[in-house]
Amino acid sequence: MQKITVITVARNVCQALRQTMDSVLQQDYENVEYIVVDGASTDGTVSMLESVDCPYLKWISEPDSGIYNAMNKAIGMATGEYVIFMNAGDLFAGDDVLSRVFEKPEQADIIYGHVEKKDKQGVWQVKKAEQPHNSHRMFFCHQSCFVRRELLQRYCFDERYRYSADFKLIKTLFLAGHTFVLKDVVVARFDTNGVSNTRRSEGLADNIKVVRDVDNMKERLRLLPRLYFVYLMCRWRERNRNNKNDK
Repeated sequence: MQKITVITVARNVCQALRQTMDSVLQQDYENVEYIVVDGASTDGTVSMLESVDCPYLKWISEPDSGIYNAMNKAIGMATGEYVIFMNAGDLFAGDDVLSRVFEKPEQADIIYGHVEKKDKQGVWQVKKAEQPHNSHRMFFCHQSCFVRRELLQRYCFDERYRYSADFKLIKTLFLAGHTFVLKDVVVARFDTNGVSNTRRSEGLADNIKVVRDVDNMKERLRLLPRLYFVYLMCRWRERNRNNKNDK
């Protein structure tokens, strides 16, 4: 049975972290390692972590320079064959998710599936992942993705990208020829209040930087026009929203 490391990074989100931890600890898969990297929270997170009796939980609480810095710290602590990142507030879609994904030994470098998110009426809806391809955005949500630990340790997250280091990592792995396998499994329910969702225009600007830095000229010419269009539309909507709020 392959060992799976689940990682959560958090700061001052004790209640959301506890929900994610419960979801991880309820998995029926027998070979799990859970790592929590807390950014020196002051909201009771440390006391909560100290109260958890779980032999496969490892955690630290110390200052960091951002989300991806914390994620890189966690990678250095990981010992599982595959690693998945679950933000505080994210949940596995069921207690048997890991068992379903790893019902037989896997050989691919990256394994991923679908996620659920709430629509405007608050109803959970499946957001399906796409087949592997080079794009202007992620073709799956990172909460549904299992990456070989040695690849994460080799490439790491590029901390120069505040919002899109995960996008750069996945694009780099794809362009390097590493193997991706899409499984028809809903892996996670994810929290749409994460920084990449609430600050979308800044995330899109970071995606533009990734494409310019990673892709060749032909791919830049294919991908950047659409990215710039989406970015400008997003900025326009944000500006209109801010103007309405100021009235």
